[in-house]
Amino acid sequence: MRYTFSLFFCMVFLPFSISFNQKEVGVIYKQEKKESVGLFPVLLGGKYGFINKEGKLIINPQFSNAPVFSEGFAAVEKSGKWGYIDREGKYIVIPKYEFAEEFYEGFAAVRISGKWGYINIEGKIIITPQFETASNFSEGLAAVYTNNKWGFINKNGKYLINPKFDDAGNFSEGLAMVAIGNKHGFISREGKYSINPKFVYEGNFSDGLYMCKTGEIYGFINRERRPVINPTLNNMWDFSEGLAMVLSDDKAGYIDKKGEFTINPQFDNASNFSDGLAAVTVGNDVGFIDREGKFIINPQFDDVRSFSEGLAAVCIGDKWGYINKEGKYFILPQFEHAGKFFDGLAAVSIDGKYGYIDKNGKYVWKPNN
Repeated sequence: MRYTFSLFFCMVFLPFSISFNQKEVGVIYKQEKKESVGLFPVLLGGKYGFINKEGKLIINPQFSNAPVFSEGFAAVEKSGKWGYIDREGKYIVIPKYEFAEEFYEGFAAVRISGKWGYINIEGKIIITPQFETASNFSEGLAAVYTNNKWGFINKNGKYLINPKFDDAGNFSEGLAMVAIGNKHGFISREGKYSINPKFVYEGNFSDGLYMCKTGEIYGFINRERRPVINPTLNNMWDFSEGLAMVLSDDKAGYIDKKGEFTINPQFDNASNFSDGLAAVTVGNDVGFIDREGKFIINPQFDDVRSFSEGLAAVCIGDKWGYINKEGKYFILPQFEHAGKFFDGLAAVSIDGKYGYIDKNGKYVWKPNN
């Protein structure tokens, strides 16, 4: 993450796009929490700054690292130390931490002398650095790691659930994933098991369902620990827009929340639905289907990204362009890399140089090193 190429690639591409061939589900990046603040990171002269939608420099390049904004602030690195700036580029915390995470629920995890604690949006240390590892706050609680065990603290830094788990995830819909050994289950905010540790697969509740793995087969259970979809399939993804992709006999199809096939397994590969369409492959070609399984855009591309803001990046050979939902080119293939549109702009690269385009294909920030 500290290397120039990989960091910039992560900041301008991964927050806004995951290639179809990378299987969007299950891939989690630090910058996946996107916030529309009208600012976009750019690299100029080996330093990072931010531009607005018109391509005007709002915060001059001066940082070694500068991920995306979160809750109105961005963690930035300068001279080997981390601090925070606001949308105008003013420091709310001058760089002084060994490392700094994004703000979640008004708190951000920071590291001092190898220990993690938390600050508020005023930059005051609210929870003294004392943990070996610390996660983001979610639903008022944060998972923290000390003495080889995970527990959960509140925003006063008090343990609501003492450290006793071998692994722990964030709270989501009132439950958090925890592990004892390699078996995963779920606890409530009171620390009581809602689902005893017995599954191998880990994840979070989404739309009231949790994907579980028993042996080599997958299924879904609800909050009451009742199987909604019995484990019968060798591979499946989480639900997206009410449907989940599953593999059966090496073919991909889609099921609803009753576990019934709405689109029979017939594709060689498939992605989650996004903006009402899903990318699927037939042979080596990728196209898009609707929720009824009908091809809206016939298979013809070598790779694609899911639709965002009405456009999808598609690849022919080694060049990327953009199509609309009718399959017509909005921007002809010409880029080495192309990200999803977010807040009206998309990150693209040519000859190893990176820039931003608008939906007309016009550069608002020309590719540079």
